[in-house]
Amino acid sequence: MTTIIQIGTTNYEDDIISIKIALSHLQTTCEVQDGFEVGQPVSKFGWTFFPLLIKPHFHYGIEQKFADMIQKYKGKNEEKFLKFMSDFFEAKGSKVSLKLIES
Repeated sequence: MTTIIQIGTTNYEDDIISIKIALSHLQTTCEVQDGFEVGQPVSKFGWTFFPLLIKPHFHYGIEQKFADMIQKYKGKNEEKFLKFMSDFFEAKGSKVSLKLIES
């Protein structure tokens, strides 16, 4: 199951760097390599949107490593995962908007 998340930001240049660094650290924590891909950005109305593809082995690693934290969120499993990722990015300095495209 590949997860695709649309990320929206008003500060693409800074946020893309922070997000890639945060995801790299998360891969290390989950003992995963090549777990994500970032798609091409599109700008509209002062916002920049880009897809983030999280590969199945990385998604599984995140859910296993952070199961206790993810389960504390309300909603369906996909919503819990999305809220966890949103809070994770914010804690790493990126205030971005996330929308689940495919799970």
